[in-house]
This record gives sequence, structure tokens and C-alpha cells, in this order.
Amino acid sequence: MAAVDIDVNYVAHLARVTLTPEETQQLSAQLSNILGFIEKLNEVDVSQVEPTAHAVPLVNVVRPDVVFPSLSTEDALRNAPATANGLFIVPKIVE
Repeated sequence: MAAVDIDVNYVAHLARVTLTPEETQQLSAQLSNILGFIEKLNEVDVSQVEPTAHAVPLVNVVRPDVVFPSLSTEDALRNAPATANGLFIVPKIVE
């Protein structure tokens, strides 16, 4: 994709952004530079590189799921301003 293929005003319209002529000119130059760097990436030989979904291996870093004792219902509701049938009473926010 060549830099001339990008219509900055059209992209700004899609993003719901109003640009001044100076901003349009600046963004056009920046997008041209970005596309130039992407074209350089297309020149790299990746025939010997195995496709991956991530740049680095993913490792699950969450702790093991271990059951611990928790608060009783009475303790959890002790400081609640309003309760009913073992539940918190909160103001209605959806009509």
C-alpha cells in the first residue's frame, strides 16, 4: 500500500475527528513514514521463521486455585446499611 492511497480526511471522518489543514498535512507525513517502515518489514526474509501467535512463549502466571475459608453470611452483612433474606439491599439503578 503506497502512502498516496491513504485519505487522511476520510480516516479522520471515520474516527469522528476534526482536523485542521496543518494537522492533516502533519498526519499525512506521519502515516507515510509509518507505511515506509512497514514496507521495509516486507523486505525481511522470514522463510526460515516458524509462525507463532505471540512473540514470546505464554506462561500461565496465576496461582493455583485453592479453597480458603471465607466470611460467613452474617459477617459479610454485619455493616450493610440494608439487608433482606441474607442479601444486600441496594438502590435500583435500572428502570
